[in-house]
Amino acid sequence: MCGIVAAYGDVDPEKCERMLARVRHRGPDDTGILAVDGAWLGHQRLSIIDVSGGHQPLTDVDETAWIVGNGEIYNHERLTSRLPDGVLRSGSDTEAALHAVMRGGPAAVATLNGMFAIAMVTADGGGLVARDPMGVKPLYWVTGGGVTLFASELRAFDDEDRPRVEAFPPGSLWTTGAGVVRFADAVPVEVRPARRAQHETWDNVVLDEVRDAVVAAVRRRMMSDVGVGVFLSGGLDSALVAAVAAREARDRGEVLPTFAVGTADSGDLVAAARVAEHIGSEHHEVLVTADAIAEALDEAVTVIEHFDPALVRSAVPNLLLAREASKAVKVVLTGEGADELFAGYSYTHTEEFADPDALHAELVRSLEQLHGLNLQRCDRTTMFYGLEAREPFLDAALVRTALALPPEWKQCTGGRPEKALLREAFTGWLPEDLLWRGKEQFGDGSGAGTVLAVLAAEKVAGNDTGATPEVPAHCWPLRSDEEVLYFAIWNREFAGIRADATLQPFATA
Repeated sequence: MCGIVAAYGDVDPEKCERMLARVRHRGPDDTGILAVDGAWLGHQRLSIIDVSGGHQPLTDVDETAWIVGNGEIYNHERLTSRLPDGVLRSGSDTEAALHAVMRGGPAAVATLNGMFAIAMVTADGGGLVARDPMGVKPLYWVTGGGVTLFASELRAFDDEDRPRVEAFPPGSLWTTGAGVVRFADAVPVEVRPARRAQHETWDNVVLDEVRDAVVAAVRRRMMSDVGVGVFLSGGLDSALVAAVAAREARDRGEVLPTFAVGTADSGDLVAAARVAEHIGSEHHEVLVTADAIAEALDEAVTVIEHFDPALVRSAVPNLLLAREASKAVKVVLTGEGADELFAGYSYTHTEEFADPDALHAELVRSLEQLHGLNLQRCDRTTMFYGLEAREPFLDAALVRTALALPPEWKQCTGGRPEKALLREAFTGWLPEDLLWRGKEQFGDGSGAGTVLAVLAAEKVAGNDTGATPEVPAHCWPLRSDEEVLYFAIWNREFAGIRADATLQPFATA
């Protein structure tokens, strides 16, 4: 996990170095820079794979191409196992991406299984930039004036470039010759048509398939040469990830660290402690006060580069949790994606989605939009403290398995709760009452949501929002006191950035 900056065309090295310095928090372990005619690559490294030998930019033996990358390529060992002896210069997973493209051309980006934003340059001046299909790893760009700039975060760009910054689309690659081409979708086309159920409910074969897919996804994301932990909210999704990871750690002769955050009376802390005791993890609690939540607000909005209330509510406790977890580990697993795969949100069980095909279509839509919402919050809050977050539920194989299930099985019919199939697949892995515990949004379960709602109402009522500017035409209408407050903070820090070109709002505030 790292921060990258890349430039192609009429490059200004001083500008590029300024941009790279602004994302240093993403990779505090090392800095790497390469300048060639017509291109510039910069890298801030968080050392996780091949800690001693993975300095970037990486190059081939003959130094004909160079690469920088942010993220993880989970199938890197399979990709490099096909290479002749003497080709590899490191054990870095990013080097696998370099050789894949060198041997297979730009289309070989589609063979990479992971979360990534990569940038390459060749000795003859050619360039390639690509972002993973789910958009787990962030990437923004600016083109025009004879140069094309890329960076991991909005904050990287100079003031004069801000009005032209756009989010680079997931599953896309850019080359100096062909421009932008889409190479993959967040949700594979073959699983988009909803399969109708032949039976009212599932059987043990289905439960085994789902459980095996989750276990395999967690196992892949424990790939690391440094410590791995789990953000444990006490909810179903992170609890399942923690239960699987704890078994994997135990098989390695290790004890899994888990981390939870909340106010003194929050339900999340109580539930997380019970899960940790059950799975035998080394548990860490971050107890926060209302004052601490209020004090962290401005920083949280600035860090996540967003002002949507749903994101900010969860970002504040996430940021406080990441700060403490980064003192113990460099990688954490999280539960993002399970609600989108298994219809965990309450709104998906309203009349609007009573038709199974409509429900399936909504799950696909929500997955395709996730890169600008929960994944943005998750990436920024962790990377601000040099901590890599990995999301097992967004594993490509698991996504295919979950979306191939009949959508009727994900509905709350017959009195069953949301995600009943997923819960039943892990019978015996958690205490029964926690396995079937009702869902709370992270910001609510941690206690932060209540604190922030009161704070926003007080500040807006007292006109204490930092001189809230007029909402520009490129921004959606602000929908609540919280959004007014958060927008004032965001607009102060990111003046000039177009919200409609870089951000996504939740459907409700």
